[in-house]
Amino acid sequence: MKILANDGISKSGINALEAAGFEVITTKVAQEQVANYVNEHQIDVVLVRSATKIRKDIIDACPSIKIIGRGGVGMDNIDVDYAREKGIKVINTPGASSASVAELVFAHLFSGVRFLHDSNRNMPLEGDSNFNGLKKAYAAGTELRGKTLGIVGFGRIGQQVAKLAIGLGMKVLATDAFIEKATITLDFFDGKTLDFEVTTVPFDEVITQSDFITFHVPALGGYLINEAEFAKMKKGVGIINAARGGVINEVALTKAIDDEIVAFAGLDVFEDEPTPAVQVLMNTQISLTPHIGAATLEAQDRIGTELAEQIIAILK
Repeated sequence: MKILANDGISKSGINALEAAGFEVITTKVAQEQVANYVNEHQIDVVLVRSATKIRKDIIDACPSIKIIGRGGVGMDNIDVDYAREKGIKVINTPGASSASVAELVFAHLFSGVRFLHDSNRNMPLEGDSNFNGLKKAYAAGTELRGKTLGIVGFGRIGQQVAKLAIGLGMKVLATDAFIEKATITLDFFDGKTLDFEVTTVPFDEVITQSDFITFHVPALGGYLINEAEFAKMKKGVGIINAARGGVINEVALTKAIDDEIVAFAGLDVFEDEPTPAVQVLMNTQISLTPHIGAATLEAQDRIGTELAEQIIAILK
């Protein structure tokens, strides 16, 4: 049986699949050529991440496909229900990248409260000629400890974010339409653990009372955060989006920054990928990464291994 890992797969995943007798193809096939390639090579399993889309047209055109796998959490690039109606198994790895995304959230938070994103732009340009001026410009940093972190979406990633926040001494306010409470377990280096129970609260409470807000929800088909929501937030709030582009209205975000409602933002996802809006990219109060939330070596290793285990269990 043949597996096309069109957006790549870790070496550990390849090794596990090959040991089970599968042929793994890692050739990158352009979106418009996926159906032709699958049919020409009689591919049984198509694995994707966020780049490749597996829609109804490909599903209809490729009768050889038995499994569609998504390396990661969200499956909005796959017509999941339609595939399952056609008898195709659709799998993903919802827990494999949670820790990596959560750490990136805090990379953006630390960058924002200490102006690292802007300092790293200006120090190479002015560090030798305006050192004291830059020192004064970045001297009003704040600490995360003791502040309130609002978490919108309290699934696996949201709970991993809460774990880091609690470890830093932050207060956590979480909201989720489907989760009433969750137990957050902190694991320490010496084997000790400590449990915290977090009960979710209404959405409005999170956006009005939080010092920083981070989003961990799927694509919603519309904005969750628009001008009306920004108007309710604390002045000087920090906003992080490492979930999906389109959750936040980026025009409203830049206006909220101009109006000094939002002190800084950290964005790993954008409304228009792979061509984010220039006004977002050039805003000196936005920390930017190119959709790399799950892109750690550890997460990719876990993703590849989990996909391999699921494929082997289904097909063997």
